[in-house]
Amino acid sequence: MCREGARLGLKGLDFVGPADWPLLKKYGLVAAMCSGTTGINHKENHAKAEPQLVENILRAAEAGWPNVIVTFAQRKGLSDEEGLENSVAFLKRVKNVAEDKGVTICLEVFNSKVDHPDAQADSTRWVVEICKRVESPRVKILYDIYHMQIMEGDIIRTIRNNIQYIGHFHTAGNPGRHEIDDTQELNYGAIARAIADLNFTGFIGHEYTPLRDPLKSLDQAITICDV
Repeated sequence: MCREGARLGLKGLDFVGPADWPLLKKYGLVAAMCSGTTGINHKENHAKAEPQLVENILRAAEAGWPNVIVTFAQRKGLSDEEGLENSVAFLKRVKNVAEDKGVTICLEVFNSKVDHPDAQADSTRWVVEICKRVESPRVKILYDIYHMQIMEGDIIRTIRNNIQYIGHFHTAGNPGRHEIDDTQELNYGAIARAIADLNFTGFIGHEYTPLRDPLKSLDQAITICDV
């Protein structure tokens, strides 16, 4: 995948484990999104999640990688305000490590209608509010366009209004989470142009399940977003 990704013009790959980082470097690629931790909206997860995230930030920094992902657990009866407060308290404790090491913590949004029932981080507003309260340039959003199309729509306006809080993007076609071509409803060419016009310098990661030849599909996705 590293060889073919480099051939197709990719700059990096998401979620490549440390064992394969030498391969990324061999082909001039970046580990664009590394593992961080999960479940920070629930206090009972903090004791395990905090050292795990700190370790992963340090590991990413040592390798020269820019981002780690943090995800949220299901609500399980937790109010949005309580989940938000728990997440903010957690991130305030670790943000100095991220700032010191130059690694961005990216908070992923999900849809709770189709793929992740009861997901708490299912709105842009909720995760933006976390970023505002944490007040760190190293705590941002992994804005998954597919997930937010399902929950909210209005993708380009939302990106424009919140670009200062976005650190990474994911794509996929909707419905189905497959190719981002004209078989689905999102205009990824227009979305990519809007992102480029905002001088975004991070990564757009393609996170979909192809229905046809994976490399040809990926090549097309790269072309669509190469604006």
